[in-house]
Amino acid sequence: MQTLDKYLELFQQNKKQIGQDDRPYMRTLRESAIESFRQSGFPHRKEEAYKYIHLEPVFDGELSFDFQPRNIHYDDADIFRCDVPMLDSIVLTVLNGFYHHPGEEALTTLDNGVIYGGLKAAMTQYPELVEKHLGRNAPTDGEPFVALNTAFSQDGVFLFVPRGVSMEKPVQIINLLLSDKNQMVQHRNLFVLESQATAQVIICDHTLSPHLFLTNSVSEVYTGENADLDLLRLQNEHNNSCQVTNTWIRQEQDSRCQHGTITLHGGIVRNNLRIKLEGEGAESSALGLFLCDKMQHVDSYTVIDHSQPRCISNQYYKGVMDDSSTGAFNGKIHVHRDAQKTEAFQTNNNILLTDTAKMHTKPRLEIYADDVKCSHGATVGQLDEEALFYLQSRGIPKDESRLMLMDAFTWDVISKIKQASLQERITDLVSKRLRGELSRCNNCAMHCED
Repeated sequence: MQTLDKYLELFQQNKKQIGQDDRPYMRTLRESAIESFRQSGFPHRKEEAYKYIHLEPVFDGELSFDFQPRNIHYDDADIFRCDVPMLDSIVLTVLNGFYHHPGEEALTTLDNGVIYGGLKAAMTQYPELVEKHLGRNAPTDGEPFVALNTAFSQDGVFLFVPRGVSMEKPVQIINLLLSDKNQMVQHRNLFVLESQATAQVIICDHTLSPHLFLTNSVSEVYTGENADLDLLRLQNEHNNSCQVTNTWIRQEQDSRCQHGTITLHGGIVRNNLRIKLEGEGAESSALGLFLCDKMQHVDSYTVIDHSQPRCISNQYYKGVMDDSSTGAFNGKIHVHRDAQKTEAFQTNNNILLTDTAKMHTKPRLEIYADDVKCSHGATVGQLDEEALFYLQSRGIPKDESRLMLMDAFTWDVISKIKQASLQERITDLVSKRLRGELSRCNNCAMHCED
């Protein structure tokens, strides 16, 4: 049986359980999504967007699927410590793709109108609000992994910030994978900021057992007029994992959004990012930093869509590859005919620490307006030998000199993280990772092999 048929059959066999609490619009959305997936199938290397990665063999592996939360008994204090424990944040946990809230309400509604908690609960308690946005920002046609997620996803995190409200604390979403068997999970997040709302969201991805995990997640984001969102993802999974993230952001007039992805660990990682600047004067910033070694592969695909005048976007991606690891950056800026006065800039810089590490980079501009400021550029190279020699001539050992140069290289991205305490902690994590002191077991008490 082909991989495509395997998932089509899986959906038909389990669709009653998958959508047992669905309202009509959700049932329609799932049926439309599985049809889109049937038509597109899994992408192959001949497709430009997936030229450097072939994911179908991973999806064809021996995996188990859960369509309701498993009753797993664990004490997270015993097996897990957060990478950024100093944050004074609202912590939401997703365990194997389902919102985890033992002994607590699945959804919290504050006096100021802010709503956060499980997406499944939000579908029941606020159906009109969810229906207005779910599936509206992340289309399924031509997007097989979004389509697959839309057909199968049952839960995740929902965040709603009403007009004019600024959240005092960041929301920290901790995605945990813990199982006694190889498993696939597909959770979905929906973040909605109405006009003039402000929020900060931090997503942390962790594996807590050594089994093979395949994650296909979707995060849909809507920022209303003059809203401000800071969204940061910290990936730290083991070498036996494969993570596909799909983040779709739609911005209205004069809104601001910074999206960042820091990849510390992961066997195979594919991060898809789509930002649609649909309101005049919107500003967007996309940051990426990945560190990989051994046989790891980190693949970043971005599309920044300028469709209105006077919008600004900045992309800044960096990678450090060691051993026989590989990386890829495929980024596109699309400026439509009416998007005059656009300012769009894209930079991708990479360091190879060995002769066997490889990096593929492809920055792209597609411009149909004539009054714009746009640029793109990419570099792949080694550490600066002259700088290395200078540091050694000052009595600094070679290994320490290399680390100093790599710290300086990564700081260009880390320094753009807005919250000081988070910036400080990520600086420490990256430094540990570069020194080889940070494994995926760093904050896990199970100490499984990589």
